[in-house]
Amino acid sequence: MKEIIDIEEFAKQGKAVPKQMDYKIRVDRVHYVVNVEYMTGKEILTLAGKNPFNRFQLNQKIKGAVNKVDYDQKVDFTEHGVERFMTLPLDQTEG
Repeated sequence: MKEIIDIEEFAKQGKAVPKQMDYKIRVDRVHYVVNVEYMTGKEILTLAGKNPFNRFQLNQKIKGAVNKVDYDQKVDFTEHGVERFMTLPLDQTEG
């Protein structure tokens, strides 16, 4: 069984995240374990149960900054400084 790497802890300690492992990622307040090195914004939203995914915006906290993640953008969990993810419901305004 592969080791589970908590990417948030590695980022806080300034350590490089090894490749070819399982990764614990945090979306909002919930932790998920994934066995891939990267996922798209859409895949992360779907994993977190944000359906339909296009009603939500995904933000990534990396090295203390917050960046928007597009639905088709690949997020590499082994990239240095990746901490966690936050979702934001998009308000649907009518007419």
